[in-house]
Amino acid sequence: MSHSVICTATTSQTDSIIRELKAAGFTGSDISVLMADKAETRDFAYEKNTKAPEGATAGAGTGLLLGGTLGWLAGIGMLAIPGLGPFIAAGPIMAALSGAAVGGTLGGLTGALVGMGIPEIEAKHYEEKVKAGHSLISVHSETGAERQRAKDIFERAGAKDISTVGETSGKAVTV
Repeated sequence: MSHSVICTATTSQTDSIIRELKAAGFTGSDISVLMADKAETRDFAYEKNTKAPEGATAGAGTGLLLGGTLGWLAGIGMLAIPGLGPFIAAGPIMAALSGAAVGGTLGGLTGALVGMGIPEIEAKHYEEKVKAGHSLISVHSETGAERQRAKDIFERAGAKDISTVGETSGKAVTV
């Protein structure tokens, strides 16, 4: 069964974690990152240049180009979550947030996270952490060895709130 390993991290920890996940063999489509769109996170996620690399998009209206650590992740963009404000998202979480999950009964980020299989109490906690300026990082894993590699990377970087959620069952186990 597929699982996701999830954590919260500061912006500087996020950079380190993404680099380590990439070095450990996780692909850009396995990793999701969500962070509030503040000046420091925008600088982390985007580079200001005059020409876009071929095929890169930075989300509607940003006027900025992909670059930095998030540049190799799938589906990076900016979105507004009602009641929460602007966010930068990359990876599978981008599709979940821009889809129907945002309009669910819980609404906003919590509803999208519950729709991804995260228990409501944890989803609310993650939403509060993201609103406070932390990044939410999720790594899709197929095997126990992949889950352990992701957890080890999160722990070495000093990430918090590390948990594993079964993508099919929606049952989370906090580490």
